[in-house]
Amino acid sequence: MTERSVDDVVFDIGGVLLDWSPDYLYRELIPDAGQREHFLTKIATPEWNMQQDAGRTWVEAVAELSSLHPEHAEWIEAYDTGWLQMVGGLIEGTAELITELRDQGIPTYALTNFSAEKWEVAKEAFPILTGFTGEVVSGTEQTVKPGEKIYRILLERYNLDPARSFYTDDKDYNVIAARAVGIDAETFVNAPTLRTHLRSRGLPV
Repeated sequence: MTERSVDDVVFDIGGVLLDWSPDYLYRELIPDAGQREHFLTKIATPEWNMQQDAGRTWVEAVAELSSLHPEHAEWIEAYDTGWLQMVGGLIEGTAELITELRDQGIPTYALTNFSAEKWEVAKEAFPILTGFTGEVVSGTEQTVKPGEKIYRILLERYNLDPARSFYTDDKDYNVIAARAVGIDAETFVNAPTLRTHLRSRGLPV
């Protein structure tokens, strides 16, 4: 048995535990692929959405963008009102891993770029999100990954030893930022690979 080198496991949410993509909603609303791509890359952009992850309210976001693109107001509003339809479900295997860790008494944490408002919606829809030992949500903290501040908030709030905390995220740059503050981190590929990473650190999964 590998000597255990990790006490806590920290999870990103979108792309690791929740399968989230605006395409799930907009394939229905905008059947034309070219028109849909234009809307999601030029109008309701990832950068626009990230501002909600950084703390802007959805009311403000929808009003501002709709004033710039009144012809698309209905589609813009749907990004807010239809948000849950962008979640395809839980990513296969990750939820089971989290449950195994919790059953073994290993603390699990969420560290996620997520709108504070939508985090509450997601927790209601997916109860596994309510069981973390602690959570750091960018929209609540008003600071996003990969900025150093949000990692520091996690470590200080929950008194975690970075060297004995393991973090996984589907974005390489967020993993690099975690390593920069001393956290043991790996990019999420899929649940079996994550299981291998955790086992190599002596965790019983």
